[in-house]
Amino acid sequence: MVVSAHAELPRPAAATPDPQAVRTFVHHALERARVLGRQLPPPGEGATGELWRQLSALGRTDLAHARIIEPHLDALAILRQAGREDLAAGGHTWAVWAAEGPGEPLRAVPTADDAAGPGAGAPAGARAWTLTGTKPWCSLADSVTRAVVTAHVCDENGEPTGHRRAFVVATDHPGFEPEPVTRWISHGLAEVVTVPVAFDAVPAEPLGADEWYLTRPGFAWGGMGVAAIWLGGAQSVADLLWSQLRHPRRPVDDAAFTALGQLDLTLGAARAVLERAAAAVDRGDAVGQRGAAWALRVRRTVADAAEEVIRVVSRATGPGPLTGDPGHIRRVESLQVYIRQDHAERDTAALGRSLLELAEHTAQDSVQEEDTPW
Repeated sequence: MVVSAHAELPRPAAATPDPQAVRTFVHHALERARVLGRQLPPPGEGATGELWRQLSALGRTDLAHARIIEPHLDALAILRQAGREDLAAGGHTWAVWAAEGPGEPLRAVPTADDAAGPGAGAPAGARAWTLTGTKPWCSLADSVTRAVVTAHVCDENGEPTGHRRAFVVATDHPGFEPEPVTRWISHGLAEVVTVPVAFDAVPAEPLGADEWYLTRPGFAWGGMGVAAIWLGGAQSVADLLWSQLRHPRRPVDDAAFTALGQLDLTLGAARAVLERAAAAVDRGDAVGQRGAAWALRVRRTVADAAEEVIRVVSRATGPGPLTGDPGHIRRVESLQVYIRQDHAERDTAALGRSLLELAEHTAQDSVQEEDTPW
């Protein structure tokens, strides 16, 4: 199955879409997510390259559409990695909320020795948990029916243990309260409403042990899957210049040829890094610290490529598309918001540290000069 870059999607036409148009758009994307969740391969099981190519195609079609679908697919992969595919039954739509912010964190408190929460397949005698506090950056909190959410673990007395853990929650509990959607005023990814959510003793099903969510190999794989969507978004921005040069209104000059060549070099390099990373995932060479290094490398490469594409296309096409082409404006603004999930120079520094630490861990008595990451 191939996702068409020219597929028709029901999208809001106005720069500031009305609520009903947003609901229609989100509903369509979530329905597509259910279908793709059954069709696309999970990461790390031999077809990661195909999965990421499909994610890129979704991003090239529409970034907001892809931004809604990706966390649903990621949640299904997380449940699979945790051995809790039973929780994926029932046709639910999913989000993943793992961001942290200032203030009091979301806390997970054990409540009893009997199983409770949104899942029916918990082991007999499993401890029950509830979540209380506020979780920032919860995308589509008013639209999905289930979510994987990380929280800070407390003991039976409510004292923090210093650990974090992943949980599954149902969004129809009365203690689950998203902030008003009017708090989301972004033009980029305008349909992907993202607000804090207040939790008040919301039942939660644990996934894995303490710290499992952040240390599992799939954490890095999911981050690279997001970068695959960024690549598709960058390709969609570059498509404007390609279209203009294929059907020029005036003779094409050297500046335009240079811009097109730069786009080919930039996007080709980003695509090649993703393909190498997918191969590393499937051969088992992207786990632990190596997986973390691959994720940093991929995300930094693709984020830089996206910014370069925006710069080159803007310089080559002038102010017209950015002032008179609503589709192009939407693509650029959404891509700029989406790649801000990358931590820019901080992640570049983290990659450098990771490479040296990996070298130290694998160093032999005689280290050859060619033993470098490249």
